[in-house]
Amino acid sequence: MADNQPLFQRVAVIGLGLIGGSLASAIRSHNLARVVVGFDQKPEDAALGVDLGVIDQAATTLEQAVRGSDLVVLAVPVRATRVVLEQIRPWLASDAVLTDVGSTKSSFVADVKAVFGKLSPRVIPGHPIAGSEKSGIRAANPDLFANHKVILTPADDADAAALSGLTALWEGTGATVLTMSVAYHDEVLAATSHLPHLIAFSLVDTLAGEDQNMDIFRYAAGGFRDFTRIAASDPVMWHDIFLSNRDAVLRVIDHFTQDLDQLRAAIANGDGATLLRVFSRAKAAREHFSKMLSGQAYVTNNTDKQVIFSMQPGGTVRGDIRVPGDKSMSHRSIMLGALAEGITEVKGFLEGEDSLATLQAFRDMGVTIEGPEDGFVRIHGVGMHGLQAPRGPLYLGNSGTAMRLFSGLLAAQPFDSELTGDASLSKRPMGRVADPLRAMGAVIDTAEGGRPPLRIRGGNPLTGIHYEMPVASAQVKSCLLLAGLYAEGVTSVTEPAPTRDHTERMLEGFGYHVHRDGATASVTGGGKLTACAIDVPADISSAAFFLVAASIAPDSDLTLRHVGMNPTRVGVINILRQMGANIEVLEERVIGGEPVADLRVRSAELRGIDIPEDQVPLAIDEFPVLFIAATCAKGRTVLRGAEELRVKESDRIQVMADGLAALGVETTVTPDGIVIEGGQTIGGGTVESHEDHRISMSFAVASLRATGPIRINDCANVATSFPGFVDLAKQTGIQISTEGEF
Repeated sequence: MADNQPLFQRVAVIGLGLIGGSLASAIRSHNLARVVVGFDQKPEDAALGVDLGVIDQAATTLEQAVRGSDLVVLAVPVRATRVVLEQIRPWLASDAVLTDVGSTKSSFVADVKAVFGKLSPRVIPGHPIAGSEKSGIRAANPDLFANHKVILTPADDADAAALSGLTALWEGTGATVLTMSVAYHDEVLAATSHLPHLIAFSLVDTLAGEDQNMDIFRYAAGGFRDFTRIAASDPVMWHDIFLSNRDAVLRVIDHFTQDLDQLRAAIANGDGATLLRVFSRAKAAREHFSKMLSGQAYVTNNTDKQVIFSMQPGGTVRGDIRVPGDKSMSHRSIMLGALAEGITEVKGFLEGEDSLATLQAFRDMGVTIEGPEDGFVRIHGVGMHGLQAPRGPLYLGNSGTAMRLFSGLLAAQPFDSELTGDASLSKRPMGRVADPLRAMGAVIDTAEGGRPPLRIRGGNPLTGIHYEMPVASAQVKSCLLLAGLYAEGVTSVTEPAPTRDHTERMLEGFGYHVHRDGATASVTGGGKLTACAIDVPADISSAAFFLVAASIAPDSDLTLRHVGMNPTRVGVINILRQMGANIEVLEERVIGGEPVADLRVRSAELRGIDIPEDQVPLAIDEFPVLFIAATCAKGRTVLRGAEELRVKESDRIQVMADGLAALGVETTVTPDGIVIEGGQTIGGGTVESHEDHRISMSFAVASLRATGPIRINDCANVATSFPGFVDLAKQTGIQISTEGEF
């Protein structure tokens, strides 16, 4: 608000219970309106609201409250909404904003349409996710909404100014505002709030009727008390909520009842496998979504985490470390282990958000997966045809690898599926996997521009094809080979340049033959996978940040342990060595079909080079940090043939160029690459990462040669590929700190 001007002139709050009273008090405390008028069916509560400083004025009639107000908030029981709307209709100005605070939104919209004949663009339904065991005007708390979520459910034609004003008002109370559709809100709340309350009411009522009820409650553990606490909520309010959100609540009750019946049958039949599958899936889901959402209990694919890296300039990099497991192999180990016959045990699994999203998606399709615990995962394979239809969309977070590989696997399943992701993933092109899959017989719908979500129709037989990839991409190759496992005949893929071959190697490890003839890989459909043990090596893409860091920082000497040295992934080492880097490869060995080694890297005078185009696909993920190396080198570095970089989590060529420019480094961007004149001074400044984890970590490395502090915005997604990056960077000598929740 400019000059601390109020957002609204006059706000009328109808209903001065906990929520209404707290909102009125917060509006007054934060000067969000010139006048706050309150009305309650109990006149004495309205009068008390004035005495307590909750409201400015107590209205004795609804006309007195509503007339002249530019914002009217209904904070009444949901079953009373229609009656109140009918009473205020004569006095509600046509340009006033109307909102509510109820737990169900479809009933509010229906009531508005019934009373006014339509849903005005200035009607914005709302629902604050906050509460207290206390109730009434005396419980009003101006800080009730601070650090809580408020959901608004505007219609498609909602007035932009009305939505903006109401959003600003809620944000002014300290809340975080989210938006979603009315129907989606009610479905989500039915599952996450209404059903738990119903179960709590029912459980306490059942146990209260037992003969030993006093002992049951006397000896109940803390968890029982915590869960059943919500059964002490207002019975009238919940009576209203369940009747108002009837359809959504009945659907989720039916799902829960069906699952409860399955558990009862498993116990009765001594079916331990079913119990283990359900319990391990539930435990992991709880932990997974806690990590993914950081407390956003009512949103399943939206994240507003704000993390900033604050870098101090200079430093020396030293130590002996092991970076997390390879993300590409972690994804594939879960996928192939789930489809194998038998139990697959995985060591070194990367517990980042991308890999955890893949793991959770297979749990959603009925696969029992134990862990991860310190990188160990046990997968109870269901066989090639054992996946079950998920109940809802499979959310894959920020992982383009997962979405592209899943599309190949799911194209051949007998059930429909939908693949979704976060805001960043939802901008990435998926047509390059969807188009060849369609040529195999798959039925796939995408959003505009071939972007997610992907909706895949099940039950369509696939036929093998030969596909000449126009652009080298391991993700596209792997997608088609995985689809080829189910296709009739042979599926073959020819790549224009070598890309990582983890899928081919791992398929062979699971006993599925992959024929390789030069640049072409092929599989014949109809085989099976047999469970095996997998030891995931440290991710060379994660190691790359420290390879460059130790190369450019003076007096550095760093050892990286158990790094994956797959020939299709070592481009970053080849390129750095050509630039003069001092990288020593030690203890080379083969584990589970994948070569690994320890790497010792020491400071070196780097020089600019023309990067060989045959190395580009072998280092495609490492180029952002290689740009930092090029900036610190003597002479010119030229990159060509890297169009693939423009369709990663961001346009990595342009975003890196923009970030370098913000630090005073000039570059020349070309359609398929970049030209960097080395030896330029890296200054301090603010860099926009565009929510790309590799951009964030690359500029963290750049701070080692900077002349001033660097601030890197939107770094939350670093957790998708490199959990523990900040701690490991500090351990080696990089001067990094974070702001926000990481």
